[in-house]
Amino acid sequence: MIRFTKGAASAPRVEKPSHRFAVGQMVLIRSRIGMAVKDAETFHVNATLPAKDGSPQYRIRSDRENHERVTTEDNLQAVETTAE
Repeated sequence: MIRFTKGAASAPRVEKPSHRFAVGQMVLIRSRIGMAVKDAETFHVNATLPAKDGSPQYRIRSDRENHERVTTEDNLQAVETTAE
């Protein structure tokens, strides 16, 4: 008896969430739980990471800190730039 199995080619495609922010872009953190008031500043996106619970992740860093943070996209907002 010959049995045919479904291969990877027949598996359904799952769309990966796309990243809204680009590497180098400046962002703000929306949720400030566990952050000091002095941390209310802008962060630079250093890298894009795979999604967690359906939300793309980012590695971000502030110029004032010696470490990076990892957060999900739903916790970030773009910094508004003004044209002069």
